[in-house]
Amino acid sequence: MSPPVVESVVTESGAAGWPALQPAFAGKPEIVARATEAAREVVPLAERIERERRLPDELLERLHALRLFRLLLPRSVDGEEVDPITFFHVIETVARADASAAWCLSQAGGCAMAAAYLSPAAAHEVFGADPRAVLAWGPGPKVRAVRVPGGYRVSGEWSFASGGRHATWLGAHCPVVDANGAPVRDAEGRRVERTMLVRASDVAWTDIWDTVGLRGTASDRFALDEHFVPEAFSITRDFLRERREAGPLYRMSANTCYQVGFAGVALGIARSALDDFVTLARDKVPRGQRSALRDNAVVQTTLAQAEAGVRAARSWLLQTVDEIWQTLDRSQTSLTEAQRIAIRMVSTHAIHRAREAVDAIWNASGATAIFHSHPLERRFRDMHTVTQQLQGRMAHFETVGAWMLGADADLTFV
Repeated sequence: MSPPVVESVVTESGAAGWPALQPAFAGKPEIVARATEAAREVVPLAERIERERRLPDELLERLHALRLFRLLLPRSVDGEEVDPITFFHVIETVARADASAAWCLSQAGGCAMAAAYLSPAAAHEVFGADPRAVLAWGPGPKVRAVRVPGGYRVSGEWSFASGGRHATWLGAHCPVVDANGAPVRDAEGRRVERTMLVRASDVAWTDIWDTVGLRGTASDRFALDEHFVPEAFSITRDFLRERREAGPLYRMSANTCYQVGFAGVALGIARSALDDFVTLARDKVPRGQRSALRDNAVVQTTLAQAEAGVRAARSWLLQTVDEIWQTLDRSQTSLTEAQRIAIRMVSTHAIHRAREAVDAIWNASGATAIFHSHPLERRFRDMHTVTQQLQGRMAHFETVGAWMLGADADLTFV
């Protein structure tokens, strides 16, 4: 069953028809318009995405034709190289139609920033030579790359490779060891880790992605066994000495763009859930009651508070990211620690305000929301899968608070 509020998914209106975008933070309208076009095509495919646990081929064709996989890719390899505000709006817009499709676009966007750390020839081979190029990657706890002449011998298994089933290249992040198995360290004594880029056709897949939500991301496990990777196809993510692109986007990290994008997924889910609930509450008369949900004072208050929480979190996120982007765009500096902390704070806050809104209206919907035939059921599952992922960890608030207080703060994921 398709979501009943199709127009709310593909326009810029909120639950009550209010404008959802502040003009100062609107990004590039022509690119956001492509996302609106994509969202219209995603809506009727949502149930199929859930059932098949994949993005359908015809949808992938459209997403490529609309160049939505190339948003954060450098222009030097035929990318769009958009600002993070535009990226947010694209992801949020698609998430209003289907969270899995939006998640795959967000993941691919961050991965595409790897082109900024590759040599021009390698970046062209991975991204520039193929208009359908997609890079996906995931973590692997028991993996290694043995340094050999000209490159590395890579072995292990990597999971949570969102979008990997439609990717053309995959990234395998590894600690590097020498021929004797001893860790390789840099000049400061830190252990060397690199991400190895391999063709998707070279890996062995295991289907593990049978999950509560975000089912269509196909975030499966892939494996390599003594696979040779040339040095030119390895990167240290976000390592300034390897950055070859001078634009402000690449003075941000892929991690910060993930934060912005996945907050967009959460807020897109919440926006559609709120719209779905308004449609439901206007007509539903709960069993044993005489009036519709819309006439219940508790329901009215719940909806208003949920709407306020989502709008406030969204506005704070957009304002913060826009201010930081304007600073980067005017200068040649990279993100400061304080700016990284700010983006982590507002993105995690947005994800959890979105979750609170979805929880509140799901509870207010009663038994209607528990059926697979109602869109709120999928919004609820997708939302709670987002919060279980790295970007939704409540521990990020501990990091922010520790940094504010001058205490020891783990900045690994900031």
